[in-house]
Amino acid sequence: MTDFAPSVLLIYTGGTIGMIENPETGALESFNFDHLLNFVPELKRFNYHINTYSFDPPIDSSDMEPYHWARLARIVERNYGQYDGFVILHGTDTMAYTASALSFMLENLSKPVVLTGSQLPMGMLRTDGKENLITAIEIAAAKHPDGTAMVPEVCIYFERDLMRGNRTTKINAEKFNAFKSYNYPCLGHSAIDIKIKPERIRRPDPSRPLKAHYLFDTNVVVLTLFPGIQESIITSVFNIKGLKAVVMKTFGSGNAPQKPWFIKLIKEAAARNIIIINITQCQSGSVEMERYETGRQLLEAGVISGYDSTPECALTKLMFLLGHDLPPEEVRRLMNTNLAGEITLE
Repeated sequence: MTDFAPSVLLIYTGGTIGMIENPETGALESFNFDHLLNFVPELKRFNYHINTYSFDPPIDSSDMEPYHWARLARIVERNYGQYDGFVILHGTDTMAYTASALSFMLENLSKPVVLTGSQLPMGMLRTDGKENLITAIEIAAAKHPDGTAMVPEVCIYFERDLMRGNRTTKINAEKFNAFKSYNYPCLGHSAIDIKIKPERIRRPDPSRPLKAHYLFDTNVVVLTLFPGIQESIITSVFNIKGLKAVVMKTFGSGNAPQKPWFIKLIKEAAARNIIIINITQCQSGSVEMERYETGRQLLEAGVISGYDSTPECALTKLMFLLGHDLPPEEVRRLMNTNLAGEITLE
């Protein structure tokens, strides 16, 4: 850009925020983001350079795949030198998965990548989309006096809260406050002013450039334990052809049944280098496998802690690490390493 006005690239992938109601049929249809200013005239009041890039056709977020994450990472990488920040408009259902994945794919990110969306289409009078979009753009453009980005992270902005992307999960299908970060405080809030909490922001290494990654391995599964779960179910899961890793959602602080057959199946799977990550079914809190005997048995059987990972983060991190053909022991080590602010190790 030729002047000092902030520049933001707005990337529309699909989702409710990009819908308008057809007045004749009542059906929701995607609108053309090249005409964004016609739908959100408030953006004209920004002294920003705002350009748009739209997926064609738009992707419903329930159809989002690692291929699309790689496409987003490439868009950011190829335009990295031209823009001060990026806003990704995304359907809410899998937004937390995409944000988690991008946090690992965009290594040493020094510019904001803000995901947002809405619960009501942009064309509806009561839409939450306008405020989410306008504030996300402001956050993407925000800089310190020295010219560095205020929020150089992959994050989600929704209903007044700015959250670290890999700490966020969708909690509500109907209310406007659809997302929450249970195990890490919000990076900022918007009210009369947008207030960023600088002490909560991760800072990139200024000596290192952005390094984008694109590889994923989806030979993973999520196994949720429940009272009465049958041996045949666990056996079937651990014997899925090509399986490389399991995100196991356990009880409380990482507890699981002490049945001999269960521990035996865990040990056998670990011996075959299937990586098993233990995360809690609780919405908040962390796995502490040394706290109770049931957790210690898992640890001794070869299960590793997922600490306070969200399910979305644990899954995408595993897929990311496995995609780089790392040895199982290195994957286990990195799953216990805080790569992008995703887990609390204290």
